Amino acid sequence: MLSFSRLAGFILWASYRARANDISATVYTAPGAFPTSVYGTYWNDPTATSAEPQPVITDPVTNEIFPYVLSDPANFPKNDTVDPHLLPDAATPSQLMEQALAQIQAIATNPALANNTCAQCQASLAIGKMLVLAAPEQGPLLVEAVCEYFNYSTTCYDEYSQFALGSTLSQVLSLANVGGYDGQTLCNSLSLCPIPLVVPLNMTSWFAKPKPNPLPPPIQPSGERLKVLHVSDIHIDPRYAIGSEANCSTYMCCRENTFNAVSPDQIVLPAARFGAYFCDTPTDLMLSAMQAIGPLTGTEETGPDFSIFTGDITSHDSDNQYSRAYVEYAEVMIYNLLKKYLGPAPVYATLGNHDTYMQFQMIPYAMGGPLGSQFNWLYEHVSAMWQYEGWLAENVTEYAATHYAAYAVKRTDGLKIISLDTNIWYTSNYYSYINATEPDPFGVLRFLTDELQASEDAGERVWVVGHVLTGWDGAQSQINPANLFYQIVDRYSPHVIANIFFGHTHEDQLAIYYANNGTVMNAETALAVSWIMPSLTPLTNLNSGFRLYEVDSATFDILDAYTFIADVNEFPALDNQTEVGPTYYLEYSTREAYGGNITWSENDPLNATWWHLVTEQMEINPALVQTFHTYQSKSSVESPNCTGECIPAKICYIRSGSSSLSYQNCPVGYSSTQ
Repeated sequence: MLSFSRLAGFILWASYRARANDISATVYTAPGAFPTSVYGTYWNDPTATSAEPQPVITDPVTNEIFPYVLSDPANFPKNDTVDPHLLPDAATPSQLMEQALAQIQAIATNPALANNTCAQCQASLAIGKMLVLAAPEQGPLLVEAVCEYFNYSTTCYDEYSQFALGSTLSQVLSLANVGGYDGQTLCNSLSLCPIPLVVPLNMTSWFAKPKPNPLPPPIQPSGERLKVLHVSDIHIDPRYAIGSEANCSTYMCCRENTFNAVSPDQIVLPAARFGAYFCDTPTDLMLSAMQAIGPLTGTEETGPDFSIFTGDITSHDSDNQYSRAYVEYAEVMIYNLLKKYLGPAPVYATLGNHDTYMQFQMIPYAMGGPLGSQFNWLYEHVSAMWQYEGWLAENVTEYAATHYAAYAVKRTDGLKIISLDTNIWYTSNYYSYINATEPDPFGVLRFLTDELQASEDAGERVWVVGHVLTGWDGAQSQINPANLFYQIVDRYSPHVIANIFFGHTHEDQLAIYYANNGTVMNAETALAVSWIMPSLTPLTNLNSGFRLYEVDSATFDILDAYTFIADVNEFPALDNQTEVGPTYYLEYSTREAYGGNITWSENDPLNATWWHLVTEQMEINPALVQTFHTYQSKSSVESPNCTGECIPAKICYIRSGSSSLSYQNCPVGYSSTQ
């Protein structure tokens, strides 16, 4: 019996043979010549064998002959411009905004991007960029709409309208490389992207000369001590309303229009006359502090030898409550008071992030046109005020007025003060996200380097004064400018830079700079320190304070630092009477608080080496970290204890002079006492 497969094959063969018998031929060879009778006429010789026949074709619908050029092998048309190639109608500006918002919403809900918030953020920024380039006036509307869609805030209009941050963010979107490093950095500030890598620095030609090796002989101490006052973050609030809600639910408190959501119709905590923990500095507190300085520091008759003010004059109002006039009002008020109570010696001031409108914002001149010059009013006004108060000479203020309010001044005692507008690297300055790969887009660090080089050549000592710190927990400064600043400090320390001073955090902090970018951190590699000054304002949950440095008059090293505070928790008891005001008192002496187990002469400076030894003592004795933590809040009753991981974190922050070092080395979440 045949198998099934063989049987099937036999049937197929039989079927083929039956069909083949019906076909007359199984092979056909076509003629070699083209059948010219198929078409009536030709553009060429159809009998030629060197080219394909080109028949003349007539369209039976139009009765038109198709031109030879359509099929000419050597010259057929390309990029047809005759036929219609339709484009969509131009959208109106409002339609562009609607489409932009719809696309951002689509990106946010796209399942393919659900696990990549960084891609979602940068793609959304790219949409925003295209919108503001095409219809700039729609930018603030888009920002406000995005705020509402993602429920970022309950006051989106107040925060992001054209009259608040909407105009600033529109500018940034138009100028930044949002699809690249700029966009990643900006999205990182929203916790949607990982922090980008630090861009490697090319220092080949940055410094005019290599660091001297060996270093020049150090200047010998004079044995005479100067008294230098340091005030920071005053945040005067002329709108402070005594008796209003001091424990409000929406920022900021101690204002007529604020309330506590739990008790909206009844005040929970009345704002005391002299201040409260959730509020800025009322005028009564400002004057109390100024009156206390002389008696407490022993400068009542003569005033300090000089003072430094590391910025932040105005209150923490919402952007829509700010204006140029309000900033200028606060400048005049505070500078006049500093002159009155700290004079006759100069006060060397710098700009804080709140000392501008829009607050936090500074744009590089290089952006050009009206955008690049939009903050000139501030630099001109503040430098004119510094000259008016007699703190700076005209030639110095002329430079400051055209260089972001930065200046360098040599005192008659030989010390050079270099003041920088450190808003250039502040993470809340949205303009700092433009060209974020550049470590010095404002040119301010070039200015600093040149001044330090001139001081090195002249054998001078320098104090660097700014507002926004470069290190500690790293959250305040852009990584690339902070990294370059660190290298500059390394190059000119310890022989030129005697001290660095910042403010901004409102808390009592400090950061050490080491050689070789902190690759080895010990007493031998410690080069410089930045003193991060606690605030006069109690905001938030802090006491009010100021500081006096005892400084050697030749080396300009700090020999001791005395911090004075007033306990805000006691202020309510001072209401409804005029016999006594706040009591300021000595909180601590830095040398006594931290130097008990360090072998150090009473005339040796509290320099980077000493501070590194302090951190080593902290590693041995964690109780010393708790002492630091307590003083960080100016001994506020609202400050919790520092335990567990907080202890090594604090030590790490102190050893981190740049944001990149902190991100690389330190635990997060312990930077503040609040």
